[in-house]
Amino acid sequence: MSALGADVRRLVADFPVTSEQDRAAQEDFASFFSDDDGPVQRDDGPRHATASAFVFDRSLSRILLVFHGKGRFWVQPGGHLEPGDRSIADAALRELSEETGIVAPRPGEDYVYDLDHHELSAAFGRCASHLDIGVAFVVAGDDALRVSDESEDVRWWPIDALPDEVPPQFHRRVEHVLALLRG
Repeated sequence: MSALGADVRRLVADFPVTSEQDRAAQEDFASFFSDDDGPVQRDDGPRHATASAFVFDRSLSRILLVFHGKGRFWVQPGGHLEPGDRSIADAALRELSEETGIVAPRPGEDYVYDLDHHELSAAFGRCASHLDIGVAFVVAGDDALRVSDESEDVRWWPIDALPDEVPPQFHRRVEHVLALLRG
């Protein structure tokens, strides 16, 4: 088993279940990541893992979002896992830097994260769904931002005034991550 596959299995097994929705997410992810690496790479099939970064400013009043070109919505930075990624946190940090220019410190061992399995539209090509593990990061919030080739815009949004163009369940995910950070 690869280090990345082992990390995904650990995160799924240790996911902090606080509701029936959390339990269902954990069981769904466990069905994909049971005895072996599971679908950790894009080439492992149309349903595979991704890593994303829920980035908040120090006051936890703003979140950093990118406008996703294919999806046509605002979402946290993230993407496919790559062979050089040793953990989900490393993949989330890489995606954050690539998509926004932000370099955040690596989180400690017990970091806040979220599990979300979502279906994708035909605009995403051969990807049918992503098993996304979103890692929470807190940064100063005053670094210069950079727009990548994969997005059309990057900006900070007030938590209480998120854009209308977000994926289904996005508000719930943000609230869940914030509750874990504050808890």
